[in-house]
Amino acid sequence: MNSLADKDRRYLWHPFTQMKDWLAEEPIIIESAEGAVLRDTAGREYLDANSSIWTNLHGHRHPKITQAIKDQLDKIAHSSFLGLSNAPAIELAEKLVGLTANLSGGKPTTHRLTRVFYSDDGSTAMEVAIKMALQYWQHRKQGRRTKFVSFADAYHGDTLGVVSVGGIELFHAAFKPLLFDVLRVSQLSELEKMMEQQYDRIAAVVIEPLIQGAGGMKLWPRGLLAELRQLCDQYNVLLIADEVLTGFGRTGTMFACEQESVVPDLMALSKGLTGGYLPLAATLTTEEIFNAFLGDYTEFKTFFHGHSYTGNQLGCAAALANLRVFEEEQVLARISSLSSQLAVGLDRLRTLPHVVDVRQCGFIGAVEVGPYPIEQKMGIRVCAEMRKHGVLTRPVDNTIVLMPPYCVTDAQLKRMLDVLRDSIRATSSGGRS
Repeated sequence: MNSLADKDRRYLWHPFTQMKDWLAEEPIIIESAEGAVLRDTAGREYLDANSSIWTNLHGHRHPKITQAIKDQLDKIAHSSFLGLSNAPAIELAEKLVGLTANLSGGKPTTHRLTRVFYSDDGSTAMEVAIKMALQYWQHRKQGRRTKFVSFADAYHGDTLGVVSVGGIELFHAAFKPLLFDVLRVSQLSELEKMMEQQYDRIAAVVIEPLIQGAGGMKLWPRGLLAELRQLCDQYNVLLIADEVLTGFGRTGTMFACEQESVVPDLMALSKGLTGGYLPLAATLTTEEIFNAFLGDYTEFKTFFHGHSYTGNQLGCAAALANLRVFEEEQVLARISSLSSQLAVGLDRLRTLPHVVDVRQCGFIGAVEVGPYPIEQKMGIRVCAEMRKHGVLTRPVDNTIVLMPPYCVTDAQLKRMLDVLRDSIRATSSGGRS
């Protein structure tokens, strides 16, 4: 038992992975990468078709982000953010607040995101938002507002608070004894009725804007987000936008909320925040919510939440470099071009006999095959076939996701789409029940 594969099977437990299957397979062990290409320890190359689980924006080993981390290492890697501050965290907060100033698209709004609270990943960013919302109403002397509303098939992370507002039975059912009750709706009309009856018990509504990610890459009807903002305003309910997946250009704009001129009361960011280099998350909120936590020490209005690596200098330096890349390399224009190419390629897959739906939101593509029972693991099998041909991605059930980094070349994107097409044909031709 000397090889890395043997040691992996002996010591590791991988996330969202059935380890019985893993232990029976030969693992891919990634050793290096550049741009949109990953290389394993055997020297084989793979296209990173899901941006290393939706995190990598500009490609692996981007020289500007790499150099920013090296430069920061020459100063300091980390110091506590409890009772102290640091320059990269301050500069990044200013940058994020400036970027979100464009959310309303110039339309009049009473909302503006002005404060940044750092954490470690998407789950913790959303956990922060939920706890802030609950404590905000306590400070406003409206302690009855303890209920959260979330949508069916929602996924907001894996810590217990966000598992509570999640709506995917497969992921969340085992933890029900640990969770708090949530008001759940499938569509806006249900929420309107709920608001009429019990708005004074509701702390916040939680949504992934424009598209639900781990719920199957399901698209929201256009205009729903703007209507939701109006409804929350009407009943004085907070709106939490989970932009962990959708932020930083994935939907075609820097943030998904921009597309409907919506400014939420709290917004969670992570995944692409550092360009896919380091764990870092941010929860942005308004001055009104921030001010509710101000008071004398003995009032205990303090937000009692934090992480050991909050405001980590390396992560913040990487994030600042990531945002500079957006500016200096005109990334949003590149995303627009890539999205058009993706649309053409996806459209060609619609006629495949085993494709039941094709969905796209910006530079996010999703191809659903079926219908197949879950025990056939058809999405997993399609992705396994793609892997044989040098393209790596992961499915959401029977939906295969394409979400490459923005550095992907036209030829690489075409190859991803061609391999997906051929893999669906090869895998599902005899698999329909």
